[in-house]
Amino acid sequence: MPAAESITASRQFLGGRIRTGVVRSRNSLVPAIQMTVCAVGAYAFAEYILGHSGPLFAATSSLLALGFSRDPRLRRVVEVGLGCTIGIAVGDMLLHWLGSGIWQAAVVLLFSILLARFLDSGTIFTTQLGLQSLLVVLLPAPDGGPFTRSIDAVVGGLFALLITVLIPKDPRREPRKDVRKLLHELAEVLRECGQAMSDSDSTKAWHALVRGRNCQPLVDAMRQTLRASDEVATLAPAYRRHRDELDRLAQSLDYIDLALRNSRVFARRLTSAINHAALSDEATANIAAVLDETANAIDELSLGLAETQEGARRAHLRAARQDLSEIALRLHPRLLDVQRLEGETVVMLFRPLMVDLLEATGMDPREARDMLPEL
Repeated sequence: MPAAESITASRQFLGGRIRTGVVRSRNSLVPAIQMTVCAVGAYAFAEYILGHSGPLFAATSSLLALGFSRDPRLRRVVEVGLGCTIGIAVGDMLLHWLGSGIWQAAVVLLFSILLARFLDSGTIFTTQLGLQSLLVVLLPAPDGGPFTRSIDAVVGGLFALLITVLIPKDPRREPRKDVRKLLHELAEVLRECGQAMSDSDSTKAWHALVRGRNCQPLVDAMRQTLRASDEVATLAPAYRRHRDELDRLAQSLDYIDLALRNSRVFARRLTSAINHAALSDEATANIAAVLDETANAIDELSLGLAETQEGARRAHLRAARQDLSEIALRLHPRLLDVQRLEGETVVMLFRPLMVDLLEATGMDPREARDMLPEL
């Protein structure tokens, strides 16, 4: 690569990273201020009110409990407090039996990590338990005894919960953002499948399958977000009224997850159908049109689930339900000019995906199944 092109590419890469960093920092400004106030406040409370000397664990535990993780904060607070307390107890017990030293520290740390994994799968719990037991062996106890650190950890966790209750962020914001991203990917999977049919290109159908498989981490991330958001809505009185909306989003996510799984099955079968030329030109055009229309209806569904205004949300969901219902009425091999058995299988595999999407709009499961033409 010529030097000029290399410099240009480097500048573009650096410019992209800087823009991304600026956006990320701007979006993190309010949480960063909350974390700063929480950590400093917990430290000051433990030092000036409780009289602890250098209560670093009050500040660090508040940062861990209040951080940018999607995990529910109450769980993180419990993990920090219990991990710290059990770690000190284990370290103190093993110190009494084994004495202090490097090899004793290694034994204590190994035992503590394995004990933490036995008790719970939480990463923070394991880190706190192992760290505290190690500090008990390697460092002298602070003024007030080793369990002073445990009290500091609890103080930091309580400050994090206090910030969550008094200055909460809208618990619906992240789930709405996640559901839009998830439905966009599902719509693109179907569009790629439709393009694969129009071009008779099984490779594009395989790419759609891979794209569908890559959606599973998005589903898992949204489930974590919903758990954390439900916790915020429970703890913060200002947002308690939004729990019903979060419950509806969680229910819709279950159906979207099923639709994604069915889209992967559909894309895999479509790859085979294209390779074996199982569909006539008329059937190919009809099914490709169905896929494109379904993707457009999914975009409408995305707008409905992510909408902030109740009236607009209902309008988008109603439009998506109507569009999907009209598509569902055509999902019969005969209506789509499908003749061969392998082509019929493609249509049959798309029918449960349509039911999942109709249920995601809020339609009753039996009503959604009744929308499909009888075979």
